[in-house]
Amino acid sequence: MGESLAQRRRDVAQRCTEAARRFRKRLMFGMTTSLALQSVPIPADCSLDTQVLHTVSSTKAKRIRPRSSSIHAHTWAALIGADNIRVNQWVHALDLFHTWAQLAPYMPLPSLIALGDAVIAAIGDNPGLANDRDPLAIHTDFLRFARTLPRFNGKSKCLRASGFIRPNVDSLQESACRLMLLAHGIPEPVTNHTVPGMRFRSGASMTLDLAWPDFRVALEYDGDHHRTDKTQWRRDQEKRDRLRNDGWIISTATGATLSSTSARDDAAFAVARQLAGRGADFTFHVLERPIERLTAR
Repeated sequence: MGESLAQRRRDVAQRCTEAARRFRKRLMFGMTTSLALQSVPIPADCSLDTQVLHTVSSTKAKRIRPRSSSIHAHTWAALIGADNIRVNQWVHALDLFHTWAQLAPYMPLPSLIALGDAVIAAIGDNPGLANDRDPLAIHTDFLRFARTLPRFNGKSKCLRASGFIRPNVDSLQESACRLMLLAHGIPEPVTNHTVPGMRFRSGASMTLDLAWPDFRVALEYDGDHHRTDKTQWRRDQEKRDRLRNDGWIISTATGATLSSTSARDDAAFAVARQLAGRGADFTFHVLERPIERLTAR
């Protein structure tokens, strides 16, 4: 994933630079183009054309007039207050908080939540953007940003999504797993939990994607690289063997787990049984509830 995001960033930056030179002016890019320029994954169900370059201006008067269908021009009144990112002398990107808000009308609520998780992670991984803030501080700033957004088409969805956005999430799929569990009434897990006293032979801390530390139950998402990369596979086995020997119950989820309602129901039921067997008290819902229903509360 990291390599593909980096390659996409390079390709999009080159296209943006060429477009700006044709216009003979510096251009600001937003929407999915901004995500690509800042190495943030784009949810698959975003309705915007990701092959198109999306520019953004604060007013219609300042909006460019592209002659090509490969560029779409947008206005974003909140641009004046944004902390925009310089990619090179020709190209700037709308900051990630504002980019997230811009995209609210173009994706369903669960994907907007997952994108918010990814935005916090991307800022935390970039020292220039983090400005010495840890993920919890970035998350706090994100929530403050969502509350103070001016009125626009999508603000209500942003406010509903912000209550479910979390720090320390490493992938869109991990976000989907967390929302899957919440949809079935399972207590919210700790994201990217560092297990006290457990380290790899290298000295690195052992972490779990989604964990309920009080009950020593965890769920990990395994992407394709967990299966095809031998180093990653061995690392996973070392961690899980040691933690299971220490009393942890660890389940895994894959793309197949998230691919259908029945598969998600089965996975959630398995985790619910593990938690209930360890004494967790909660009301399990056999059928998943829409996230929209949960956020409406």
